[in-house]
Amino acid sequence: MVKQILTATVAFVAVVVLVMSCERIDAGHVGVKVNLYGSQKGVDGITEVTGMVFYNPLTTKIYEFPTYVQHKEYTESESFTINSKDGSEFQVSPIVNYQVISDKVPFIFAKYRRNLEQIENGFLKTAVYDAFRIATNGYTADSLISNREGFELKVRSILERQLNEEGFMIQQFTSNLVYPKTFVDAINAKNNAVQQALKAENDVKTAEANAKIKVATAEGNAKAMLTNAKAESEAYRLKQQTLTTLLIQQQFIEKWDGKLPVYGEVPQLFKNIQK
Repeated sequence: MVKQILTATVAFVAVVVLVMSCERIDAGHVGVKVNLYGSQKGVDGITEVTGMVFYNPLTTKIYEFPTYVQHKEYTESESFTINSKDGSEFQVSPIVNYQVISDKVPFIFAKYRRNLEQIENGFLKTAVYDAFRIATNGYTADSLISNREGFELKVRSILERQLNEEGFMIQQFTSNLVYPKTFVDAINAKNNAVQQALKAENDVKTAEANAKIKVATAEGNAKAMLTNAKAESEAYRLKQQTLTTLLIQQQFIEKWDGKLPVYGEVPQLFKNIQK
């Protein structure tokens, strides 16, 4: 009899051990224990961070929600198309850094009955799109582009209000707004025109500068030639003057008869020179 009791006790303990499970709630997480059956079906309680959570996996399930900052980046394939009030299309591939408010975890799970990744791909994505859609309705394409900072602040304000009501808070937000192709093409055309105008203006200035250099060079050459001509003329004049004086002296020497002139009489030398 005792043996049978011991056997039954061991079997019961073994069943309990097999049925019971434990899970550690890591730091930076909030755990939600959910009853799957019975009158207490639903959210049962929250365990934060410490210790091990023991539960029956047949009747209970544990969900963990991280309370540190989450980074959600919508890639190009996940981008949204939004329309301004004049019908222009913009593309956005936003980046949202957000956080779960720890004491709102039971409310979040009770409302959505999803883990964070599923909520992120469902509610959060819809909230982000709606924030852009609502904000864009207040802008024409021109006003949105010229006031992009104000537009993005408005989107963030709308999104913060929606998320706070659902137990989330935004830490950082970037829109990565892409302008319509028609505007991009127009901007590129304008920039090209400006660049061409600047190039033409620079070419004109360069041509004017080169022309001035040529004029200055020509003037310098002309002045140099004139100076050289004057110098050559003066040299020639002095040379001629010198040659004339020497010639007279040579003739004087050649025709002098060796006699000194008598007062009142023209020397024969000068008579001969005059001839």
